[in-house]
Amino acid sequence: MTASDRLDTASARPDAVPGQFDTAAADVVSADDKVVRRATFAGAVGSFVEWYDYGIYGLLVTYLAIDLMGEAEAGGLLLTNVGFLISFAARPFGSVICGYLGDKIGRKSLLATLLVLISTATAAIGLIPSHSVIGVAAPVLLVLLRVLQGFSAGGEVAGAMSFVGEYAPDARRNYMMSFIAVGSFIALMFGSAFSAILITALGDDSMTSWGWRLPFLLAVPLGYIGFYIRRRLEETPHFEALREQRTVARNPLREALSSPRHLKAIGLTIFLPALNGPGYYLLFVYMPTYLKTSLGEHDFSMLRALTVTAFSLIAIAICIPLMARLSDRIGRKPVLAGSAVAMAAVSYPMFRLLTTGEFGLACIGTIVLAIAFSGHAAVVHTALAEMFPTSVRYSAYSIGFSISTIIFGGSAPLVMTELIESTGSNMIPAYASILTALITLATVAFVRETKGRPLAGH
Repeated sequence: MTASDRLDTASARPDAVPGQFDTAAADVVSADDKVVRRATFAGAVGSFVEWYDYGIYGLLVTYLAIDLMGEAEAGGLLLTNVGFLISFAARPFGSVICGYLGDKIGRKSLLATLLVLISTATAAIGLIPSHSVIGVAAPVLLVLLRVLQGFSAGGEVAGAMSFVGEYAPDARRNYMMSFIAVGSFIALMFGSAFSAILITALGDDSMTSWGWRLPFLLAVPLGYIGFYIRRRLEETPHFEALREQRTVARNPLREALSSPRHLKAIGLTIFLPALNGPGYYLLFVYMPTYLKTSLGEHDFSMLRALTVTAFSLIAIAICIPLMARLSDRIGRKPVLAGSAVAMAAVSYPMFRLLTTGEFGLACIGTIVLAIAFSGHAAVVHTALAEMFPTSVRYSAYSIGFSISTIIFGGSAPLVMTELIESTGSNMIPAYASILTALITLATVAFVRETKGRPLAGH
């Protein structure tokens, strides 16, 4: 029986909602547990590769500033952080193009191709000659490659989440999808650990001159592994059903942007993940730079800063599946709201601990922040994916989340660096965390609970 036949049988039930897969339909369409586990593993591995490639730029930004921008002082760091921001400006283009293709031709092949793109761009960053050799061409090449990385990342998040979500059973969807988020944090942890090992083994001078390139070059074998795993999977049963029924959207972008229902959901997709920017990019990607350059006389060495960040990454990787299981039991909204309240409550006191310059207190601060943020990290992408039907899920989800990331995430390192320098206050990240937590909390009130509900088809 084809996926289309199974959907037809299920939709013939008298209690089925038109245009939607009911619970029975989802059970029939969903692949068996072995295939679901394989799809989840592929999503997690792909997420690991994608966000290792994307994350090490933030982890090693000070070395990039010295070697490719020519200085580690404010000017070089500013330009390097502009490179970080530019990649986010490229994300909407990736989200629009990849979202359109993903909803037209399917998720699998596109996601495999995106891994090749970002891995190639990351490895190429590691091969850029230094500023002392090619002058201004070094930062120009860096920016161009960051644009390619941003394009790829713009299509990755919604695609990977849609891919696993369309395989997962309704009752365990958040738990299965949560491993994609785990993969991204383990990738940062691996990048932090690898960078810390290199700093210890090579020393700061060697890291500055050539050692920083090694983590970027590692993208080649990691990218090949991720590509191989993704290419071996079949298309998702939900998208395959649309294809067999010949109901794939002719123009998913037009359909997404011309429907008031989808436009409202895209608006929620912009504001619901507001906390994701400070949570992800400040607490984990920007944190080593913050600890090394923004605490004045209490500045950490890069090795200690990476170690502090690694402890928080371990904490959140453990907590995310637990929060996802809780969401599958009590709902998406309670966990999202609880995480937003927790972040608003603990951000100021925990950043106070960070600013003491004490290693132990800094570890406590980042671990508490990671635990508070874990509920949001575990649930937000599942909630976003469940807002849209399969026919436009990739397109609409990508557009909304990319805009959200530009507003609340991509500018974070640049804005934080400039505000800390201009105000003299190293508590600016705490204020950003509190503000975005309140935005997320307010948005939760407008979100419909989707726990355990079957994914809509149209």
